[in-house]
Amino acid sequence: MSRASTPTVRAAGGIVVRHTEKGTLVLLVHRPRYDDWSLPKGKAEPGENWEETARREVEEETGLRCRLGSEVGRTAYVDSRGRDKEVRYYLMEPKDPDQRFEPNDEVDEIHWCSPDDATALLTYDHDRRLLASVVLEGG
Repeated sequence: MSRASTPTVRAAGGIVVRHTEKGTLVLLVHRPRYDDWSLPKGKAEPGENWEETARREVEEETGLRCRLGSEVGRTAYVDSRGRDKEVRYYLMEPKDPDQRFEPNDEVDEIHWCSPDDATALLTYDHDRRLLASVVLEGG
């Protein structure tokens, strides 16, 4: 089956931030399956809208329930299976930033870091470009 006849994979996630005395921190996740650092995100379930997907995926990957802000960007690329993928990202803030992280099947580590450190740590150019395009207050 050609890519043109395969539906685009829909996914959503968040640029999760918290504000501290030292500035704004951004949350990154480490996925052992890919050995990468990325923004938390995941595929939409049938019937789920973009916002629902973003909230659910961030909570599943990080354990954090978040307030959803505005959509801050989209990325589009060909995934590891050769499918077109569109990911929409929302600015998010944890309701309880001190919530303890429990490693899971998808994410074994999270890291709160400055936007500059996040840019250096992110594995993918599309994540770096997206983060650079977002103006983070208090950072």
